[in-house]
Amino acid sequence: MSRFFATGSDSETESSSEEETIQRQPVAAFTLSDEEEDVKRVVRSAKEKRYEELTNIIKNIRNYKKIKDMSSMLTSFEDLMRAYTKAMPVIMKEEHGQTPRFYVRCLVEMEDFITEVWDDREGRKNMSKSNSKSLASLRQKLRKYNKDFEEELLKFRENPDLPDEEEDEENEKEVAEESEAEIDKASAFKKVVAETNGMDSKYAKKLAQKDDSSGDDSSDWGSSTDSGSESSGEDGPYTNMRDRFLKSSFRVTDKGEAEKKERRSDKIKLRKERDRKHAQDEDDDGDEWTVVDPGPIDKLVMFSKDAEIDANLVVKKLAEILAARGKKRTDRRQQIELLHELLGIAQSHNLGPAVALKIKFAIVSSIFDYNPKVSDAMKPELWAKLLTSIEDTLQLLLNTPNLTVSELVQEDGEVFDNPPYRVRGCILTTVERLDEEFVKLLKECDPHSNEYVDRLKDETRVSAIIDKVQEYLERQGITSELCRIYMRKIEHLYYKFDPNVLKQKQGELPKDFVSSVQIIERLCKFVYAKDATDRLRTRAILSHIYHHALHDNWFQARDLILMSHLQETIQHSDPATQILYNRTMAHLGLCAFRHANIKDAHNCLVDLMMTGKVKELLAQGLLPQRQHERSKEQEKIEKQRQMPFHMHINLELLECVYLVSAMLIEIPYMAAHEFDARRRMISKTFYQQLRSSERQSLVGPPESMREHVVAASKAMRNGNWLACKTFIINEKMNAKVWDLFHQADKVREMLTRLIQEEALRTYLFTYSHVYDSISMRTLAEMFELQLSMVHSIISKMIINEELMASLDDPTQTVVMHRSEPTRLQALALQLADKVNNFVDSNERIFEMKQGNFFNRSGNQGGFRDRQPFGRQGQDWNRQRRDRPENRNY
Repeated sequence: MSRFFATGSDSETESSSEEETIQRQPVAAFTLSDEEEDVKRVVRSAKEKRYEELTNIIKNIRNYKKIKDMSSMLTSFEDLMRAYTKAMPVIMKEEHGQTPRFYVRCLVEMEDFITEVWDDREGRKNMSKSNSKSLASLRQKLRKYNKDFEEELLKFRENPDLPDEEEDEENEKEVAEESEAEIDKASAFKKVVAETNGMDSKYAKKLAQKDDSSGDDSSDWGSSTDSGSESSGEDGPYTNMRDRFLKSSFRVTDKGEAEKKERRSDKIKLRKERDRKHAQDEDDDGDEWTVVDPGPIDKLVMFSKDAEIDANLVVKKLAEILAARGKKRTDRRQQIELLHELLGIAQSHNLGPAVALKIKFAIVSSIFDYNPKVSDAMKPELWAKLLTSIEDTLQLLLNTPNLTVSELVQEDGEVFDNPPYRVRGCILTTVERLDEEFVKLLKECDPHSNEYVDRLKDETRVSAIIDKVQEYLERQGITSELCRIYMRKIEHLYYKFDPNVLKQKQGELPKDFVSSVQIIERLCKFVYAKDATDRLRTRAILSHIYHHALHDNWFQARDLILMSHLQETIQHSDPATQILYNRTMAHLGLCAFRHANIKDAHNCLVDLMMTGKVKELLAQGLLPQRQHERSKEQEKIEKQRQMPFHMHINLELLECVYLVSAMLIEIPYMAAHEFDARRRMISKTFYQQLRSSERQSLVGPPESMREHVVAASKAMRNGNWLACKTFIINEKMNAKVWDLFHQADKVREMLTRLIQEEALRTYLFTYSHVYDSISMRTLAEMFELQLSMVHSIISKMIINEELMASLDDPTQTVVMHRSEPTRLQALALQLADKVNNFVDSNERIFEMKQGNFFNRSGNQGGFRDRQPFGRQGQDWNRQRRDRPENRNY
């Protein structure tokens, strides 16, 4: 304490004050409040503010795009649209209405990204529900929004590599602002340090002047000698050291700032380069070949200059190229190019057809292997190459008669030099794989687009390839392979309608004309006789029945399906064969309907329509399942089994034929058994449609196909055949259903006749108890039928005991013999039946409790010995009740 408070010499006082100054220096230098800092306010223009807002949102969108966060991306896109609307006055003023390039780049990137994600169907399935909904709404909003920028988008896509001027200016401004801010901080720091360390006002002013002056680092700070001389005169040696310390430290700071600027500018350049590359990749439509890491195949060199090229050397090089097949780093495109190059070398040196065929087989296999996923369809350009390669291979095979290609040939036994040539391979397997790829291509396309039509045109080339393979295999004479290629030809023919068949039936074409029916019959008979597997035989007979039914050969198709007994064993077949069976039964029902065999048509279609899953049974689509009844793997397998769109059967036509057939059968039956308590339902689906219509409190005019059939059924129930015919045959129903038949006018005439006949039968069933007798001429006039037809219908009803009446030929009248019970009598009969059943059940329960239910010996017999049991007993009771002496009305 005495050291600080005692009075002493001046030297002691100076030393104590210096010690105090030294202790307070760090505190004063580094504990600066916000008020003491000199904050430099930066005034920005409206353009900078709006553009900064846009760029920040674009950065967020690019970040969300990397992680595929569609919900956040949709929100940011909406913010971007609002921000651009706010920035429109600035853009109109500064850019003269020209959209900023960085904004157009963002729209292009988003459009390409959304298109890529939308085309990736597998990826969309794995998305969450919210992301999937956001993707759909974002795609719709973006497409609608981009219509206002079509010209700018097209110009940008022409030159996507040009830099964005706005981004360059912003980056330069950011660098300048950051450097200015750092310099301001450095000058403020120097001022504070100078003031806190006791620098005199003269030195502080000079330091501030040097800070404010512009120039390089040496001109800002001056030489060390100047500062040293000034400081030495004023403050002594200690101030000179402090001055040297401040200058050296700030020189280091300036050097660090320069390095930071360089690093920042390098980062900006790298970011620009990366953005350009990214935009270029996004603009790419994906059809070009992608550059992958070079694999072992890059190390292959074809042949040296002095090498003597022969067949063995080429085959050895071929094996070397194929050794990289299936490996991870193999460039498949380069492999195909090397094989084509090798083929060109072999042809230029005339090494023979066997070597060329071996290389062509390898090219076809490489094209098949190019697609990594077996379930996905190959690209269109690869499909075109595949067709060309297989056609060339087949042409070479057919032009070389002494060339044998078989899987039985071992690689050691191949002969390439001298005929007969022997090559290992299987052309039949190649064509089967080609056919499968063709079906995949059709399934991949939108069936309502022009692309599907373009792909479908390739079927002529595929069929021509199958014909060439058939010609080659017929030369070889191998039965099993012939059955397989015949089946492929049948599958391309059986579902196609040939108008020449009907012309040949009508005599417009000669009988020796070969139509598709004769071709399929010849091929199917060969398969029936020679096939060793049941599967090909089953598919052949189903295709044969389908083709007969398609061309109205009802009796041939019916006899084939009855003789084959496929109804009993089809459940043990594979799913593809079961689908073919369902398709065959559907067309068999349509054929029976066209021939007015209503019961047969109903029996063919009832099993399909009762399930409610016609779409799935015919492999024409998948219905949404509840409670996860179908896993993703099962759904993928079922999608692979779907039929191409051009092979679909019209489901509305099928349902209409079924409902009309059920109406023509069910309505007369309901009228005949109106008071029968044990009436059975012939068609459950039709019965449900009627009941749902009856439950409606207000029934309006029919609109859909089902409503038309229900309205026609009600009209027929009342005996109004004309209204029934009007509901079934009108302009709307013609456009939806009846015009789809080949001979639509004949179908409509047949349907009108059937409606008249069944309406007559329904009228007699319903109103027979009202008449004692009725004239057949009156009935013929009411239903616009010939008198002979009315006579025939009533005679059949009397013979089948459906109508209790007799015909009086002299007067042409129908005399009724008995009347049906009234409504009250019918209800009384139903009550008596139910009471009788109740008594029977009580007696059985009572005897089971007594223990003598199973005792049937002597007079101790149970209930079953006293009275018939079950359905037989009920029939017996009904017959006993219906006797005249037992009736008590």
